[in-house]
Order: sequence, then C-alpha cells, then structure tokens
Amino acid sequence: MTRVRPSSSALAAVALVVTWSSGFVGAELGVRAGGTPLALLGWRFVLLAAALLVVALVKRVSLRGWRAWARQGLLAVLCQVAYLFLVFEGVSRGVHGGTAALIAALQPLLVATVAGRFLGERSTITTWIGMVIGLAGVVVVVSGDIAAASAPGLAYLFPTAGMLCLAAGTVLTRRLRPPETLLQSVTMQAVVTAVALMAAAAVAGQARPPRDGGFWFAVVWLIVLTSLGGYGLYVYLTRTRGATAVSTLLYLTPPTTMLWVFVMFGEPVTLLGLVGLAISAVGVLLALSRLGGASSAVAPVVLEGRPVVERPAP
Repeated sequence: MTRVRPSSSALAAVALVVTWSSGFVGAELGVRAGGTPLALLGWRFVLLAAALLVVALVKRVSLRGWRAWARQGLLAVLCQVAYLFLVFEGVSRGVHGGTAALIAALQPLLVATVAGRFLGERSTITTWIGMVIGLAGVVVVVSGDIAAASAPGLAYLFPTAGMLCLAAGTVLTRRLRPPETLLQSVTMQAVVTAVALMAAAAVAGQARPPRDGGFWFAVVWLIVLTSLGGYGLYVYLTRTRGATAVSTLLYLTPPTTMLWVFVMFGEPVTLLGLVGLAISAVGVLLALSRLGGASSAVAPVVLEGRPVVERPAP
C-alpha cells in the first residue's frame, strides 16, 4: 500500500489554498469581459467536462454504473452547482465579497461539529481554539466589507445556503467514501455540473458567451486553476486528511484572495489585511497541529486506482 507522505500532504494543502482562492480572480476577469455569472460558470464546466471525458477515454477509465453517477451527481449538486450558484447570486444581490467570504468561513466550525458526531473525526480543544482564531483572522481581513454592507437581509441567505451545501457535500464525501478514483469523481461531477448550469443559463437567456476574448481567458483560468487545481485538491485532501482538516484550510482563502487581487488588479494590500492573514495562519496551524485525525481507524481509499492509507493528521 502507498502511504500519503506528510510532505506531499503539506504541499497539497498550500496548493489548495492558492488555487481555491484564484476563483475570485477568474470571476472578476469574466465579469470585466462582459460575461454573466451563469454564462461564465456554464461554459467553464462544459469545456471542463469535455476535456475530462477525452482524458478518461484516452486512459480507458470506466464511467459506467448508475450508483457511481448517483453518488457523484449528488456531490456535484451540493459542492459545485448549489454552492457556486448561491454564492454568485448573493453577490449579484449586493452582498460584498468579503462578507460572503466571512459567511463561508463559518464552514469549518460547522463541519468540525458534524464530523465529530457522524465521522468520528475527533477535535481537541486546541483545534477548536485554532479554528476560532482562524475565523477572527477572516473577520479582520474582511472588516471593511462588513462595515460597508448594505444588501437587503434576504440576500445574505444565498451565500449562507451555499456554505451549508458545501459543508454537507464535504461531510458526505467523507461519509460515503466513494470507491471511484479521483479522475472518475471529478469527471462525473463536471458532467453533471455542466448540464445543470448550462440548462439554467439557457432558461435565463444567458447561455450565449460575449465576443470579448477576455471571457475565454477567464474560462480557461477557472478550468485550470480553480476546477482542476482547487476542486481536485479539495476532493483529494477530503479523502486523505479528513473533512475537518480540509475545511479549516479554507480560513486562509480570503486573505490569499487579497494577495491575488493585488497581483492581478493592483488593489492595495492593507496593513489590516496582512494582520488578518497572520492571525488566520496562526489559527490554521494551531488547529491542524492538534487535529485528532480523519478517524480513529486507518481506512484505505482509492486515488487513481491505487490504495492510499488515510492517516490521522500529525
């Protein structure tokens, strides 16, 4: 059996934070090119699904079995269709990006609570303290957006519902322990997500993409960095490190997004933002250093056809 090396796991964790945070940049690039959220999401997943189907065909990876499609379809609806659409909808109704990030940052605490009860992922008092510190760092980073919030109360229900869907999908991924390989899982989920989002775009009259080439650059950005990179790593780490660990890492995405925005759009990095980043980093390191692990028992999962031993977090 192949074991997950600590160094590989740490590298994957860093890559997850960087690539997951790139989603905001891709969305901003698409909007600046005249694309609507539904058009951007729809074409992103149509092209992603097509590319993954070609890879699966070349590698002769089986995509048969209605049970596999049912499992992955449910996870796709929760973690991608519902999560992405609800967050985009909330932002389009006036919720500031920072406020949406803060709402999303409640997910680790929710997942840790549910995981302890249903998955056997024991969290120590140090882990809980670390998660609270991580949340405090997010509050510091997005405090300006919170102060400027003026959206109607109903608008905040959308990102909240999106956060709940992603949390449910994360716990279900761990609970179901899907036997499909990473490639099978990502491909099936991409197909289901593409069909759902393009159908919604067609109904809304937003399926036609703008002519601006920047739109397609944004689509490629989201496919390569956010979907293949961010979501692929999210599934991998959920399987190998546990639901609580991977959710805790998401505390670092709002401050990392701040750095992405500085590099791509020249928006200044504030001292408050850097302080928030440092606080979140301390909280995440504290939480992960004492996390009780994925479960008390060592259980194998399948990644690209090879058994991998799940180990408690160090």
